[in-house]
Amino acid sequence: MNRSIARLGTTIFEHMSGLARETGAINLGQGFPDAQGPPELIESAARALRERSNQYPPMRGLPELRAAVAGYYAAHQGLALADDEIVVTSGATEALAACILALLDPGDEVILVQPLYDAYAPLVERAGAVARFVSLAPPDWRLPLDAVRAAITPRTRMLLLNTPHNPTGSMISEAELAELAELCTAHDLLLVCDEVWEAMVFDGSRHVSPLAIPGLRERSVKIGSAGKIFSLTGWKVGWVCAAPPLAGVIARAHQFLTFTTPPALQWAVAGGLALPAEWHEAHRRVHAEGRAHLARGLEQAGFAVLPSAATWFQHIDLAASGIGLADTGFCERAVREAGVATIPFSAFYAQAPETRFVRLCFTKPLAVLDEALERLAAFRQRLIAEGEAPPRS
Repeated sequence: MNRSIARLGTTIFEHMSGLARETGAINLGQGFPDAQGPPELIESAARALRERSNQYPPMRGLPELRAAVAGYYAAHQGLALADDEIVVTSGATEALAACILALLDPGDEVILVQPLYDAYAPLVERAGAVARFVSLAPPDWRLPLDAVRAAITPRTRMLLLNTPHNPTGSMISEAELAELAELCTAHDLLLVCDEVWEAMVFDGSRHVSPLAIPGLRERSVKIGSAGKIFSLTGWKVGWVCAAPPLAGVIARAHQFLTFTTPPALQWAVAGGLALPAEWHEAHRRVHAEGRAHLARGLEQAGFAVLPSAATWFQHIDLAASGIGLADTGFCERAVREAGVATIPFSAFYAQAPETRFVRLCFTKPLAVLDEALERLAAFRQRLIAEGEAPPRS
C-alpha cells in the first residue's frame, strides 16, 4: 500500500455529504446544484451519444471543443488562444494533476495560498515537491503579496493560485497580477491558476486571468471547468490553456492520467460554449437569485454574512453571529441536530486554520433554501440559549 495515499482521509465534502445522506439533512455543503442542468446541453450530449462516435477522441480533446474554448475566452475575456495552447481534461482536478506532475520535479517548492482546494497539497506531495503555505486574512481575503514574496526561495518553482477563490469568493485584481508578473519574472516562476469559478461572478467584478497579463502570458497555466460554467459538475470536463511549450508537456502527463474525456460530453460542451453571451448571463442570473435569497435569509436569522464576489457559496462568521462553537463543531452539530450540512473553513487549511467561518452552497431551489434557513435560525437560537456564545474579547 502506498503510505502517502493511505494517510489521506475522506474529504470533508464526501464526509458531510455522507452525513447528509445518512441523516436526511439538507445538503448545503458540497458545491453542486440540485437541478439537472441546462436542457440544451443535456439534449446535445444525448444526441451525440446516438449520432456521433463513441470511440476514443483525440488525446488533446476534440478539435471542435478546443476551438470553442478559444472562442469562449476571446468573447468573454479578450484572450487570444491557439489550438496548440488548449488541452481538454477529465475535469479541473485532472488538469491540476497533469500540471503538477508535468511541471514539478522532486524537491521543487510550490507556494500554495490558504484556504485552498483540498486536492492541491496532496498532488504536490505526490509529485515529490514541497508545499509552502501563505494565508489570506479575513475579512477581505486579499492576496498577501508581501507574504508570497517572503515565501520565495531558490528552490521555488511554482505559484498555485485560485481566482475567483473557493471558499472565500475573493478575486485577484489586475494590479495584483501585474505585481505577480514582476515576481514570477524575477524568480523564473511558473504560475498555475485554477479559474474554474470564472463564470460565476455576481457583484459586477471583472475576472482577469493571468494569461491576460503580458509578463505572465508565457509562464502561466489557466485551468477551466465546464462543470462550473454550465452547472454540470458530474460531467467532469475541464481544460488547460497555456503557451505551447507548457501545454505540450502538460498534455504528455494528461495522456497517462485519463488520456481523454467522453466525446459526447465534449461535443455538448463545445456547443454550450458557443451559446451567445445573453444565454450565459441568464444562466448566471438563476444562481444569483439563490445567492441573494440565502444571504438575506441568513442575515434575518441573525447570522453575520461575509462579502463574497463569486462562486456558489455564502459564508458566515460564527463569532460575529453570537455562536461560540468552532467551525467543525458547528458543522457536525448542524448536520445532526438541525438537519443542514455545511462545510467548515478549517477543512481548507493544511496548517494554522481559521476556525470561525462556515461555507454554505446556495445553488438549491428556493424552497429548499427556505427550509434550511428555518432550521439554521432555530439551531442558532438553541445554541445561544444553551450558552454557546462567543468568548468575550
